Order: sequence, then structure tokens, then C-alpha cells
Amino acid sequence: MKIDILTLFPNMFDNIFNESIIKRAKENNLVEINIIDFRKYSLDPHQKVDDSPYGGGAGMVLTCQPIFDAIDDIKTKNSKVILLTPSGTPYKQKQAYDFSKEKHLIIICGHYEGFDERIRTLADYEISIGDYVLTGGEIPAMVIVDSVTRLIPGVINEESHICDSFNEDYLLDYPTYTKPRIYNNMEVPEILLSGDHKKIEEYRKKEAIKKTKEVRPDLRGE
Repeated sequence: MKIDILTLFPNMFDNIFNESIIKRAKENNLVEINIIDFRKYSLDPHQKVDDSPYGGGAGMVLTCQPIFDAIDDIKTKNSKVILLTPSGTPYKQKQAYDFSKEKHLIIICGHYEGFDERIRTLADYEISIGDYVLTGGEIPAMVIVDSVTRLIPGVINEESHICDSFNEDYLLDYPTYTKPRIYNNMEVPEILLSGDHKKIEEYRKKEAIKKTKEVRPDLRGE
């Protein structure tokens, strides 16, 4: 998979994709991640990429030309363009799975007060990572790349993400434990030490349902 990220602040990505699982995925040629400063596409003598909004209002708005030209330069027939915006569709695990099956993702990071409305015509998807406003789309881009990369075949063991939260019946993940058996007077549930895999599976399902009801009842329409 190839992922191109259009941003005005490429230095924000210096370390995030050079650690841990994403770093190994890059080294194994399972994903190619390119950070593109779309300011370089500006035809303005001073590489200006924003301007004041028609009709007045606070802040500056990203202009069409640099982003349109950048997309024209890198887009292919296999590309899917993602525009990051607070007004986009809420990002879910299912969308991450869908994105992981694509050959080429282009992610546009907005900034300042927003972007010219005509930029929306470039997007195949408009995505929001939550009901809040950030200073730009760089952090949401990191979220999407991380969530998608781990789902690419060969990046991690498939069993590791099949049992993730949000995957099965809209349940959160069940609680897990490791050694020691007792820590600060807190004991590992006896059922997990029983060796009875059927009962362990039933216990985990029950705990997942319990946790979801307590923390995210909305996931099950409750």
C-alpha cells in the first residue's frame, strides 16, 4: 500500500512513522508513506496557500490551487482521496478495514480556519476522528495511518486485530492479565487459570458485554 499525506507541516511526522510496527511495515515494503508539503505546489511568488474568506469572518482559508495541483500530480486510477474535516463522517474500525484494502490513499490535512469549499470535490471520503476541533489534520492523519497500517496483511498477526475492540458484535475488548498471578492483592480471575478454553471464551464474552454496557452502551443501541 502507498499512502501520501498532503500537509503544510511535514516536520510533525518526523518520528511517528519511524517507530514500532509502522517502521517495520515500511522496512518490509508492506507500506510506503510519503509526506508531501503542498506549499511547494503554490504558484504564488511567496508560496502563499491561504487567503481571507469571501463575505468576511475570522481566520484564513486554504486556497484551491496548491491542493488541486498536488492531487493532479500524485493521483492515479487506484487512488482514494481522504479529506480530514470535523464535519466529516465519524471514523470507525470498519472504515479502517476498508481503507486497508486500497492500493493508494491520499490524505489531505486541513489547517487554519478551514479550506475552500471547492476542495471537497477532490475527496472520495470526508473523515472526522471525533466531535472536537484540532488545529489541523496532521494528528488525525497519524491516527488513520496507524489504524490502517496494522490491518495490512503481514504487518501483524491477523488474530491480534480480529479480536480488537469494535470488531465483534460492536463489543469492547475483554480484560486481559499476565504474570504475576497476584499483584498488590489483586488476583487474576481463577477461570483464566483453569485451562478450560470453552469456559474461558464464555467468560471473556460475558466480560466484553459487561464492559461495553458500562462504558459504551451506545455501541449496542442501549
